[in-house]
Order: sequence, then C-alpha cells, then structure tokens
Amino acid sequence: MAEHMSENTIRLPDTSKLVISSSPHLHEDDSVRRIMFMVILALLPACIAGAWFFGPRALWVLLVCVASCVACEILCTRLMGREVHVSDGSAALTGLLLGMNLPVTTPTWICVIGSAIAIVLGKMIYGGLGYNPFNPALVGRVALLLAFPTVMTTWIAPMTRRLEWAGVNSVTQATPLGVSELTAGTLPFSYWDLFWGRTGGCIGETCVPALLLGGIFLIALNIIRWHVPVFYLATVAIITGVTHWLAPAQCAPPLYHLLSGGLMLGAFFMATDMVTTPLSRKGAVVFAVGCGVLTSVIRIWGSYPEGVSFSILIMNSLTPLIDRWTAGKPFGTPRRAPREVKP
Repeated sequence: MAEHMSENTIRLPDTSKLVISSSPHLHEDDSVRRIMFMVILALLPACIAGAWFFGPRALWVLLVCVASCVACEILCTRLMGREVHVSDGSAALTGLLLGMNLPVTTPTWICVIGSAIAIVLGKMIYGGLGYNPFNPALVGRVALLLAFPTVMTTWIAPMTRRLEWAGVNSVTQATPLGVSELTAGTLPFSYWDLFWGRTGGCIGETCVPALLLGGIFLIALNIIRWHVPVFYLATVAIITGVTHWLAPAQCAPPLYHLLSGGLMLGAFFMATDMVTTPLSRKGAVVFAVGCGVLTSVIRIWGSYPEGVSFSILIMNSLTPLIDRWTAGKPFGTPRRAPREVKP
C-alpha cells in the first residue's frame, strides 16, 4: 500500500529551479542587435545607389557619420559611468541615416558636428536607447539645416562624379522640390529620372527602387509595420492630388511628390522608428496621417520645399498623447461605467 501511494503521489517541482517573471512570457528571437543590423542591411541598396550617382565621396560622408556616432556614444556612456553597448548597432544606424540625409558636398567637420548632436542631444541626454522622444538622426539633420543652411541646400547633379577629397568640382543642380514654379504645368524632371534617382538631393533619398526594396524587406520580416509608410504616402498623395486638381499650374501632381525628396526614406526608415512612434496600430495610423498632412502643408504652402524631417519630429513630440488616446482597454472592461442606482 505504501509503495502504491508513493508511485501515485503528486510531486511538486523543485522551487529553486523555477523562474518567476512578469508577463509577457512568450518572446520572439529578435534582439536589438538583430533588428538594428537588419535595418542597416535594408539601407545598403540605397547607400550603394547614392555612391553610384554621387561618387565615392558619398561613401566617405556615410563612413564619417557612422564612425562619429559610434565614437560619441562610447564617449558619452563612459562619461555617464555606464556599460558600453555600442555593439547593438543603434549608433551605427543613426550615423548611417544621418549620412543618407546629407548632401554629398557636406564637409567632414560638419558631418562630425551633426553626428555629435544626433547622439548627445538626440539620444544620450534622455538616457540612451529606448528613452529618446525624437529620432536622433533627424535631430542632427535639422540642427545642421538650421545652423548651415547654405551647405545643407547645395546639391550636385548625379553622374557628375569628378569629386576630390578636398573639395567638390561638379555641376550644381536644384532638387525636384526646389523648383518652386511650374511653367504651364510642365514638370522640371521626368518621372523616370525621379524614380531611378537621376536628380539632385541627399545621398540616400533619390533612388526609389532601392528604398522600396529595403522597406519591403523590413515589412516582410515584421521589423516595421506597413501601416506607417502606407498611410503616410497615401495621405501625401491625397492632399497633393487635390491641390493639383485645383491648381495644376502651380502644384505638382501627387506622383511627383511621392517620388521627390526624402519622402520614401522618411516613410520607410524614419517614421517607423520603434522608440519614437506609437505602440498600437491605431496610433501608428494616426501618426502616419499626421506626418502626411504636415509634410504636404510644408511642401505646398511653406517656404521650405521639403517637410519630411520637420513633420516626423513634430509627430514624435505627439507620440505620448497618441498612445494615451489610442490605448486599448483590458479584456472584460465594460464600455460604459455602470449607472448608480438611487435608493
């Protein structure tokens, strides 16, 4: 009888081997390092296209920005007495995005200043990765645009790659959005040139196929949500389509806006930042629509032809409010509070 009882006795597990933790208990295999390097991999086609159109100095600008961002983060973490986690790739990604948002004619020392601003004022001052309210690369780009407007708005024509390390000997060219007036509705650039990137602009923003390839790659891996780029681009297309229908001689058609400037780069790689964008799908849609409205308003009625950077930063500041407005309710929560029964 004793033997029979011992065989059917319920045995409790060894409590010393139990791991007690808060939810969620289901985790994916993704890590910060894997996500960052997947995004960097997705950006490589656009970087290669930028080097092809603007010459080897484009690679130098990208390399300086990446190295400066990594060095600044190492310096900041050591000054703050924290462990260095630069191997997660976040600093390298910030530098790569910053370099892609700069003209190829940007001097090296300005690249270093922009990288320092992006890391120190855009990221580390708030506590590091995960605590920054604004996209660090856009913080650096906008700071350079305000401090050095002439340098940040000097463009060269693609395929004129007679560049030197000390200076640039090439043909300057206005960007598609820099041409403010349309003569009798005639577009200054063809859609084919806009699509392939044969126009003036920043290093990594002109070649649409390379950006689409990287963006679709990230969506397929579930690293970014499709809601942000789709609703962002759709909002710009709708608003610019209406304005072009009302004033075709003054306002460019929607496809011209979609293929011009940094819209594709911003929609797929800047507005989809996990830290600075809303958490829920509904919030992501609100965020994307807001970016599209602000971008269209700045492009059409603002004095600055490009509005992607400013619109994303403005919506970054509204992300906490969007999260609060679009937060879901726990399961079982009644939609309406029960009424009090008066005696």
